[in-house]
Amino acid sequence: MKQYWLMKSEPDEFSIDALCKVGREPWSGVRNYQARNFMMTDMKVGDGILFYHSNCTVPGVTGLAEVASPAYPDPTQFLPRSDYFDAASKPDQPRWWLVDVGFKRKFKRTVSLDEMRAQADALGDFALLRRGNRLSVLPVTAAQYKHILTLE
Repeated sequence: MKQYWLMKSEPDEFSIDALCKVGREPWSGVRNYQARNFMMTDMKVGDGILFYHSNCTVPGVTGLAEVASPAYPDPTQFLPRSDYFDAASKPDQPRWWLVDVGFKRKFKRTVSLDEMRAQADALGDFALLRRGNRLSVLPVTAAQYKHILTLE
């Protein structure tokens, strides 16, 4: 059964336009166990992704992507010069996992966080709208996914 996700990226680091340009990208650098677990055990190839720009003037959903690979160890954890290096992680027992993300389409406009907050009743218990939620990978129900598409 197809599942849906919201994945956050700072547009200065990696934007929907950058994903459009490369087509497919490893979602590296996640260093939160809950987000890692979503990628490592729950995400399946073909799952839908709402691509979300965070930490910017207008945070919000900017496009669609899909899970493009099964989970595999994040190579940045083993690179001493990487910002995401983890000295405690070993190649025979990797701590951090990722999936590849494939571009589907860019939205005509950003569906802003404020717009989604205004739709809180329609979106129900939406992880993105929970107070204090800072996860970069979040589950989304099929109904929430479809509703956000209608806001575009």
